[in-house]
Amino acid sequence: MAKLRKWVAYRTLERPYTRFSKFRKKAYVKARPGKTIIKYDMGNLKAGANSFPFVLKMISKDDVQIRTNSIEAARISILRRIEERYGKNGFYFRIKAVPHHVIRENPLAAGAGADRLSTGMKHSFSKTIGTAARVIKGKVLMELYLNEGAEELGRKALRIGSSKLTVKTTIQRENLK
Repeated sequence: MAKLRKWVAYRTLERPYTRFSKFRKKAYVKARPGKTIIKYDMGNLKAGANSFPFVLKMISKDDVQIRTNSIEAARISILRRIEERYGKNGFYFRIKAVPHHVIRENPLAAGAGADRLSTGMKHSFSKTIGTAARVIKGKVLMELYLNEGAEELGRKALRIGSSKLTVKTTIQRENLK
């Protein structure tokens, strides 16, 4: 099974090479990987964000790319802490960082007798291995809408979720009513 490559290879924001063409042969990116983030809106979907008095926002402090599996890991850890205390209808949670950028890898085999596996620069654009969200400084990554008295647990859950991400974050409260 293939392992994930170290994220330091993809972390910085560079020019996105995602050339799509109506002719598949001319397109650099032949196919996009499937979605790995299951949900973007969770919690009390019927009431929505307007029924809660305040929102906690997780905001990026740097320009960075965030891989989909780290966003999904943060989503799961935040939901686990909030749902066990307030149930499925005591909050509203939204992911704002949507991964659109295609990540590629040109695997080269190293070692004795491995020269037949690599194609060198013949097919240098490489294969797609996943997607990432391109995040600039000050962008809201996630929003957590809660009732009064739940701020401490919400901050703790967002802080634990931010440890799964590859960016330094800050958490801000904003009153809605």
